[in-house]
Order: sequence, then C-alpha cells, then structure tokens
Amino acid sequence: MVRNEPFSQQRSLMAYSAGGVCYRFQNGQLQVVLIATQGTSRWGLPKGQVGEGEAPAEAARRELSEETGIEGTVIQPLETIEYWFRSGSLRVHKFVDFFLLKYSGGSLAPQLTEVDDARWFGIDEAIRLVSFPRERGVLEKVLQLWQSRQLS
Repeated sequence: MVRNEPFSQQRSLMAYSAGGVCYRFQNGQLQVVLIATQGTSRWGLPKGQVGEGEAPAEAARRELSEETGIEGTVIQPLETIEYWFRSGSLRVHKFVDFFLLKYSGGSLAPQLTEVDDARWFGIDEAIRLVSFPRERGVLEKVLQLWQSRQLS
C-alpha cells in the first residue's frame, strides 16, 4: 500500500552542484555551449556535483570538460539557482552555482554516458532552446554582459 505523507513530512535532502556558461566569439557573434539529455529533448547548461574539498569554480570547469570535451577558463561567478525535484521517494532541494567560462580549447565530444549531445549555439538561440527557466535567466545575464561590452 502506498502511503501519501503530508508535504511537510516527506523526506528530503539537499544537493549542491556547479556548472557554467562557456562562451566564445564566432564571426563577431557570441556563442555558448549547451548539452542535451533525455534523447536530445532537453537542452541545458553543463553542471554536476561538487566533489568533497573541490571549489565550486573548479567543479564547473571540470564538469564542462567532462560533459562537452572542451576547456574553459573561469572568468567570474554568474548566479546561484535553486529548485526542487523528486528522486524516488525523496524530495531533493538542489542548489547550482553557475560560472562564466571563456572557451580556451578542445573540440566538442559529448560524454555519452551522461549527455546525448553538446553544441555551440548563438546566444539568442540558446536562450530560446534551453529547457529550464532558471537556466534561461543565467543565459540572459550573459547576454546582458555582452550587450554592455563586459565580455571579451
């Protein structure tokens, strides 16, 4: 028999990740990397769990490399987002620190054990394509930095 517990009595845990917006300029246009999951039906920013003793900025750089095959240099923190999701019977409250990273090398090679695809997109297309509203907000912040000439 399944027992429906009141919201306040459900088991929950907190999770902490870091990720990034990696950017480059191609023909004078700002491009960013997105990853695809769930059979390429969901597009988002590379991110993953922060390891024990690992700095969030380093975790963001590592996750970018692992999930996309490219390297980036951390420029600055962007934003921390939070959201809830279910994992089995648990409710998970997740926090993700996002950083701005400038592309420094490598070729796109998605880590197929975790992501379905990784691609460069123009910033406007990335904002339209990203599946999660909070990540869309992070990309909009990067667009504002570019429009105010704070990216090089």
